[in-house]
Amino acid sequence: MDKQLIAERFAKARSTYTREARVQQQVAGKMMRILTDVLYSAEHILPETLSARFRHIVEFGCGTGSYSRILLQTLQPDTLLLNDLCREMEECVGELCSAQAIPRKEGSTETEVRFLPGDAESLDFPEYTDLITSCSTLQWFNDPEAFFLRCHHALAKDGILAFSTFGTENMHQIRRLTGHGLDYLPAQRLQQLLAPHFDVLHAEEEIVSLSFTTPQAVLKHLKQTGVTGTEKRIWTRGRLQRFCEEYIRQFTDADGNVTLTYHPIYIIAKNKKPV
Repeated sequence: MDKQLIAERFAKARSTYTREARVQQQVAGKMMRILTDVLYSAEHILPETLSARFRHIVEFGCGTGSYSRILLQTLQPDTLLLNDLCREMEECVGELCSAQAIPRKEGSTETEVRFLPGDAESLDFPEYTDLITSCSTLQWFNDPEAFFLRCHHALAKDGILAFSTFGTENMHQIRRLTGHGLDYLPAQRLQQLLAPHFDVLHAEEEIVSLSFTTPQAVLKHLKQTGVTGTEKRIWTRGRLQRFCEEYIRQFTDADGNVTLTYHPIYIIAKNKKPV
């Protein structure tokens, strides 16, 4: 992974990401619903006690803050550390770091929110964190297994690692036509990597298909969400024409639109107690 290139692409897309990243925003909402439902059933936690369960939270890959705002509204922690590879994202979550960002329940203190730029794969998260969480980020990591181990050490003994990422069918149209794309891990493999240090409480996946009027609209969508972070080839006129012709031939739906596939994976895992 060229982390510098990834950061540059997301920095350029930060003003259009919130508008264009429809799937990622849906994933963020579903991630929180899954997390709370799992805790209600597995630990018999009541909604009014969520903030006591998660006093200290780390979100890696916070981006423009769509999931961050859901975290604050729903869980109302004492501290929330927002991390992103792209330093420019601080301006997108700046209002969350102000004391009046999110009103809290009567009698409770305000959440302390701060931003920490850098590569989550090499940063040291605070010890005794109650929840390490993220949406649509882990697919950019070089070594998820090593990252899971670091989360195991940073989390409290009953801490939760909750994340969404993308699976092997994600944007398969782009990979087939360009020969280029991320090496997505299947859900089963992610669970295997987690197993030494976590008990997986929940894992699920889904396929989401978006429709676009033209292949050029697909490329514009990808550029405006910043997910072209590993593509280095130049789009010449000839390459673009061939790409569009093949996209229309292979991926046109019954309505005459072209499709783009997203493959979200959701995992909730509980830190294993030290032996």
